Amino acid sequence: MPNPLDAAAVRTWCGLALEALGRERERIDAINVYPVADGDTGTNLYLTLESAARAVEAAFGGHASAGTAPGLADAVGAMAHGALIGARGNSGTILAQLLRGMAQVLATAPAGGSGAADALRAALRRAATAAYEAVAHPVEGTVLTVATAAADAAERAADGPAAVARAAHEGAAEALRATPGQLAVLGRAGVVDAGGCGLVALLGALADALSGEVGAAPVAVRAGGALPVAAGCDAVVRDGCADPHAGGPAFEVIYLLEAGDAEVAALRGRLDRLGDSLVVVGGDGLWHVHVHVDDAGAAVEAGIEAGRPYRVRITHFGAGPRAKEPELAARAVVAVVPGVGLAGLCAEAGATPVTVRPGEPPASGELVQAIRQARAREVMLLPNDPELRHTAAAAAEQARAEGIRVALIPTRSAVQGLAALAVHEPGRSFDQDMVAMTAAAGATRYAELAVAEHRSWTMAGVCQAGDVLGLIDGDVAVIGPDLARTATAVLDRMLSAGGELVTLVLGADVPDELAAHLERHVRERHLAVDTVVYEGGEYAAPLLIGVE
Repeated sequence: MPNPLDAAAVRTWCGLALEALGRERERIDAINVYPVADGDTGTNLYLTLESAARAVEAAFGGHASAGTAPGLADAVGAMAHGALIGARGNSGTILAQLLRGMAQVLATAPAGGSGAADALRAALRRAATAAYEAVAHPVEGTVLTVATAAADAAERAADGPAAVARAAHEGAAEALRATPGQLAVLGRAGVVDAGGCGLVALLGALADALSGEVGAAPVAVRAGGALPVAAGCDAVVRDGCADPHAGGPAFEVIYLLEAGDAEVAALRGRLDRLGDSLVVVGGDGLWHVHVHVDDAGAAVEAGIEAGRPYRVRITHFGAGPRAKEPELAARAVVAVVPGVGLAGLCAEAGATPVTVRPGEPPASGELVQAIRQARAREVMLLPNDPELRHTAAAAAEQARAEGIRVALIPTRSAVQGLAALAVHEPGRSFDQDMVAMTAAAGATRYAELAVAEHRSWTMAGVCQAGDVLGLIDGDVAVIGPDLARTATAVLDRMLSAGGELVTLVLGADVPDELAAHLERHVRERHLAVDTVVYEGGEYAAPLLIGVE
């Protein structure tokens, strides 16, 4: 018996879609040749929808605790928002926009009758239109084409939400089969579009949720026809595709952005000039930005000028022969960092950064996703914060349960993380690398400068609001009137026990003159000690100091 288009149906849709993408994730990964043949479209779609499903469950849980039931607007709004904040890769970002487009219409849809069917038709049309608007340079033969075909088929369908959803699914599957003839790279590889394949799975789950019938055939068969996806998987490897990233940008940059519409319009133009595969989705002050660039720092800097970027993820596209399955690296590093500048620095060093804002520590699930994203058999995890010890340990345990060997390096500050990263060598044994990185972190004393927000007692005495605090190894050791004098006093204390290298990480609002002053002070007062300076960027402390 068909189900009404209500909050319960959205919850069921999320669950069925997550199951479908979980089953097909590896097969969709294997046919991923556009826009970058990095074999992660299925995984990115799954992780994006996983975030959407968690948001929907949270909406139901919140209403249950209040003794109420969520409405359709609550459920579809949560699904779209969850996808937006958890979107992964190009495909996940477009999926988030598709769901946002649907939510904009379904939020006011009636629960049943012809009104619900009409609302679903309008929602599918709005989803396709919104996706086209989000992509800087739309290309036919992709998920955009499949979404449009789904909307076209829905408009020709019989009445009733279940019939509309089933027609949309069938129209999408038919369009998916045609994609190799529309996009040359798909035709050469002998596969259908991977993102479109994921959308077919999503629409099939919607049809099942509304009809009350769970289809037994996997999406590979449903969408296959004359060109089954299973056969396409074996055709991905071609002589002309040895390097999937040859000639393309070096980095994928993704971040959430708090900004206004005018600022985002300017950001689109700037990022479009910097790279390709640009997709910007969202609205109402919150956006998800995805772009492929050679200059990851410039892409993040553009976001800073537009608004407040956070959850910055920078992935370096590795080169090398492509296998039938995405080849795992031998070893990788995942590092939690408090500033976008540090994120770029870690990415350039080959690590997968997880950028956090003050007061917004990452959840263990976010760290697990970063470990998966590193695509390595062995991972060194750098929490870089004593408060993240338990969160990082939980993430490491979950990743180990998935077959990934994880070492939790006990870094308590970003400067300890930089020291550990500097001695990281994937070529040596896992245990030797873990010992070397742990030793490097342990041999690095760390300090942080912060501004007191109110009068309080500290280990160094009473501070007043506005005083500059110098924390050494986590404890307040110096109270000073300004950054320069406090930093100088902190450096002298730290170097009194000796040292060979001073690392300075400057926050976004710290003047360059401070770094020059501190370098000069070290050079004049502490002979044979070198100094290196990095830009921490927004969200970093005013000054981080490391002494090795």
